[in-house]
Amino acid sequence: MLNISHNQLNKTVSLDRFKSAKVFHERHHKHFNRFLLAFAIVGFLILFLPWTQNINGKGYLTTLKPDQRPQSIQSPIPGRIEKWYVQEGDYVKKGDTILFISEVKNEYFDPNLVERTGDQIRAKSASVNSYEGKVKALKNQMGALTNERRLKLEQARNKLLQAKLKVQSDSIDLEAAKTNISIAERQYDRTLQLQSEGLKAVTDVEEKRLKLQETQAKLISQENKLLAAKNEVINAQVEINRVQNEYTNKIAKAESDMFTAQSSQFDSEAQVTKLENEFTNYEMRNDMYYIRAPQNGFINKAIQGGIGQTFKEGDPLVGIMPADIDMAVETFVEPLDLPLIHLGEEVRIQFDGWPAIVFSGWPNVSYGTYGGKVVAIETFISDNGKYRILLAPDPEDHPWPKDLRVGSGANTIALLEDVPIWYELWRQLNGFPPNYYQPEGAQAKPVKK
Repeated sequence: MLNISHNQLNKTVSLDRFKSAKVFHERHHKHFNRFLLAFAIVGFLILFLPWTQNINGKGYLTTLKPDQRPQSIQSPIPGRIEKWYVQEGDYVKKGDTILFISEVKNEYFDPNLVERTGDQIRAKSASVNSYEGKVKALKNQMGALTNERRLKLEQARNKLLQAKLKVQSDSIDLEAAKTNISIAERQYDRTLQLQSEGLKAVTDVEEKRLKLQETQAKLISQENKLLAAKNEVINAQVEINRVQNEYTNKIAKAESDMFTAQSSQFDSEAQVTKLENEFTNYEMRNDMYYIRAPQNGFINKAIQGGIGQTFKEGDPLVGIMPADIDMAVETFVEPLDLPLIHLGEEVRIQFDGWPAIVFSGWPNVSYGTYGGKVVAIETFISDNGKYRILLAPDPEDHPWPKDLRVGSGANTIALLEDVPIWYELWRQLNGFPPNYYQPEGAQAKPVKK
């Protein structure tokens, strides 16, 4: 009260009849002062106790290996759900059938598509064999034509040689005929001179004239023979050219037919290869009608439900959680604290659902926490503005609970340097970061994502 009035209550009202009046006794003041002094001394001593600097983070449980994390099973082809072989929560082994689907594209509706494609392959393969036989026959034909051309040319060259020899023989006979006609002319002239002198009879002159005319006729006949022989030489040369051109055309035609057959053969082989590719694709597509489990695990959720529901290729059908997994914790730290995290760093973890008494600065007296070690540090910031850290169980600590499930929450405490409590309070009040340190054996570069 402000004691504005002149009537003071403390003088008119007695406080002795109240229990609270005991506080006015000096002996109570002494006890309270001793308590405050002891509390101050204990508090001052506590300021010098060791305190472990730490970095707190919030994360969740995941798996150590990417192939052990929850996944959805997709179909590489579009289809329609026909039958389910499992239900949610079932355990499946690798290769077990989960559901059966059917086709929705009209080009695959034929139930005998694979067999008919195989028939096409066999027919085209027979066509390839036929073309191969045709090519071999044409090659044999070309060989026969080449051999025949060689013989024909040899025969024509022999005829040419005979014609040249005949020209040479007729040339000699022509020279002999010229010599004979020269002799006949001289004999006729002598006989005619002797007849004019009366030494020869007219009959002798007429005989010599007749012989001269016969010799002249033989000369003309021999010249004709020589010209005919020269014509035979020309004809033999023409025959050689004709044979050469004729068989060249025949061989060229056979070669063209062979190349055409080879082209058809190669085209048929390409069609066979294409049909074999389609045959393999159809076989693999038929195998894709049965959606199978990629690994041992539990069916979490049927994303596409019902019978007769259609879906596109790549759409998720069912979610599966692998059975054999190595647990890990995915947590996040502030960019300011990232340089203080190193591979192999010890971290204390508190799992949601497992009661714990945590003293972040005194890990030795914490209860209900589990040990972990940093195995991966992301080098690119996440969407939440923090850096992702992956923690694995510490083999030197007690094992993690067996009933942990992927996706549950976890609080993490990364242990740093030991400092006095007063220093930590001073750092927290001033907003300074923890002391930077480099542990022995720490890797210089973090593992990239």
